[in-house]
Amino acid sequence: MLMSHLREFRWSFVVTFICLAVAGYWGQRWEQGPLAALWICIVLGVMEVTLSFDNAVVNAAVLREMDERWRRLFLTVGIIVAVFGMRLVFPIVVVVVTTGLGWVEVGQMALNDPDEYSRHLTENHTSIAAFGGMFLLLVFLAFLFDNERKLHWLGAPERRLARLGKLEAIGIVTALGVLYATQRYLPLTEAQRLTVMTAGVFGVVLYVMVDSIGALFEQKDDGDAAVTVVKRSGAASFVYLEILDASFSFDGVIGAFAITRDVVIIMLGLAIGAMFVRSLTVYLVNRGTLEQYVFLEHGAMYAIGALAVIMLVSIAQHIPESVTGAIGIVFIIAALISSVRYRRRHAGHEGHEGG
Repeated sequence: MLMSHLREFRWSFVVTFICLAVAGYWGQRWEQGPLAALWICIVLGVMEVTLSFDNAVVNAAVLREMDERWRRLFLTVGIIVAVFGMRLVFPIVVVVVTTGLGWVEVGQMALNDPDEYSRHLTENHTSIAAFGGMFLLLVFLAFLFDNERKLHWLGAPERRLARLGKLEAIGIVTALGVLYATQRYLPLTEAQRLTVMTAGVFGVVLYVMVDSIGALFEQKDDGDAAVTVVKRSGAASFVYLEILDASFSFDGVIGAFAITRDVVIIMLGLAIGAMFVRSLTVYLVNRGTLEQYVFLEHGAMYAIGALAVIMLVSIAQHIPESVTGAIGIVFIIAALISSVRYRRRHAGHEGHEGG
């Protein structure tokens, strides 16, 4: 029974074993020794899972509409992009672009002078937080203003907000208003205000582009009851999931430097976490968890909204990763409790709306 439930996680355990073996070998360079490197690697993995649990739930909501081939790609090619692309290559790209140094120089800096590398990366937190925060905010607003959604976790207030979705582009208008307020009222320098506006607008543009690509590749299938069901293509969903994962990973990568400056251990630890998040996503889909716990996706979306706000506020005020993770867990637990109550209340009465 236990092995059946762990089937989706088998590759995560394999990756964890490999990463810990490499971390132990690499830790021989550490003054504290290999055990310290192993411990930090495990801490980073747990941190990544904690911060990204809501990401797994949202991923599952998209992934359940994809066929088995795209699910496999998400767990294979997608994890390569997530681990090596976003956790290793992207930070190096940021430093290369902002410093004007070459790839080799930045790579050597990351390995031999991690403090300097971390300083350059942290200096770009403003643009990274504004960009990622606006993308995640639009993901949340698209859910909040979905007037076709039948189930509402928070009852009447949420239903009224959903009706605003009838107004075209209400999510984008709201997001741009939040962006203006962020750069206007946070205690920032003039240079930071310009950076926030520029990076934030790019985050909005990217979301609109991804959403438009999804609409371009939508496939319509006529059912027996002449009901048209619209599904986003596997390719468009795959791109959407990768960008969503990237937005989640931005602050996680920078936050990891508060734990250790060793980029190899950071990549290994985050790789473990990213792999378990991928496996958790597939587990939620295969086990039909979102159908059993109907408000789980709602809780994850509100956690994403909270994360977006935290990222924007963190431009001016540091917020510990533990706080971010705790907020996400609170939303998920609350959603699970509401889902159990909903099932008990509406047992045998399909179609009733939650409150």
